[in-house]
Amino acid sequence: MLIGELARQTGCEVETIRYYEREGLLSAPQRSSSGYRRYTAEQLGELNFILHCRSLGMSLADIRNLAAFKADHDHDCEDINLLIDQQIAKVHQQVEALRLLEQQLLALRDKCHESHAAADCGILQTLVEAAEGAPCVCHTPFGQDNHGHSQDYDHAAKKNGRSNKDRP
Repeated sequence: MLIGELARQTGCEVETIRYYEREGLLSAPQRSSSGYRRYTAEQLGELNFILHCRSLGMSLADIRNLAAFKADHDHDCEDINLLIDQQIAKVHQQVEALRLLEQQLLALRDKCHESHAAADCGILQTLVEAAEGAPCVCHTPFGQDNHGHSQDYDHAAKKNGRSNKDRP
């Protein structure tokens, strides 16, 4: 089959198929006398393997390792287990990063509750001020105010007779 047919059967872009070939993940196809790539069922299987691994968020290096394990039937699968455990750990990190992003967006969303003209939108004002170097509510560590001071600073300021407006 030609590259277009391989692309249609797998749902993979032609340029991506060529990229996988250049990276050595997909074995080089035979060429016709006119220079066209001619793919076999084996390369279709290789590409489906790559695409399945990519759908699980695996890097090309991890896929390369898995393909090597697939080619070496006698290799102990402990290395495969370790690779998957590492991928699970990466997913956990991504989930935590997304939770933090959600909290940041919720804090930003909390800056505007009603419909206003864009000039009066608290979200837009916060983003513009942050772009100009002001502290941003969405990037303030939790437990700190908009000036980067911890709640302990509030307590110490009150104890010393200072108010929030006395802050630097």
